[in-house]
Amino acid sequence: MLRLYRAPFSTNVERVALALAHKGLDVESIEISYEDRSPVVEVSGQPLVPVLVDGDEVIPDSTRIMRHLEERYPEPPLFPRDPARRAELDVFLEWFNEVWKLAPNTIEDELEREHPDHERVAALGAQMRAWLDVFEELLDGRDHLFGDFSAADCAAFPFLKFGKLRDPADDELFHRILEEHLQLDGGHPRLSEWIDRVNERPRV
Repeated sequence: MLRLYRAPFSTNVERVALALAHKGLDVESIEISYEDRSPVVEVSGQPLVPVLVDGDEVIPDSTRIMRHLEERYPEPPLFPRDPARRAELDVFLEWFNEVWKLAPNTIEDELEREHPDHERVAALGAQMRAWLDVFEELLDGRDHLFGDFSAADCAAFPFLKFGKLRDPADDELFHRILEEHLQLDGGHPRLSEWIDRVNERPRV
């Protein structure tokens, strides 16, 4: 039995929840609180979720978990079989994690300062809104970001969904930042439809 350590409203946990459901895998969920991260620290040596335990293997980090699932449980796939298309998806994941996410993460850090630089926040927010066009173009003639449902959709959806969806009980600053700077306002119809489409998919 797979075990997944998770926390409420975690975007990175939702990535893995979508991936596991896509592959039809049964999993035991262990929910931690942000006030007491000791269960996940005990099993993985670090405090962040998600962490997947698969037999003797302990895998932290949502992207690493998706790659592990693809290797161990290849059907149905989350990554293209064609090497060139797999490389394109790998580049997208790196861009999303290391470049796209930098803007909202930096806004959060700035807003938590005693004297935030609001001009910097505005500039980063404008960058986030401009990047909505990238996703809109990726969805031209496609139901999902790379054609078939894939790790790209798992990686991006839990963040981009805040352009039109947020649980009223979710008051995390990072998620309020996403909601504020990703509002679609009718200007990205393909992206809006994609959010609805992926939101209908099962999660574990």
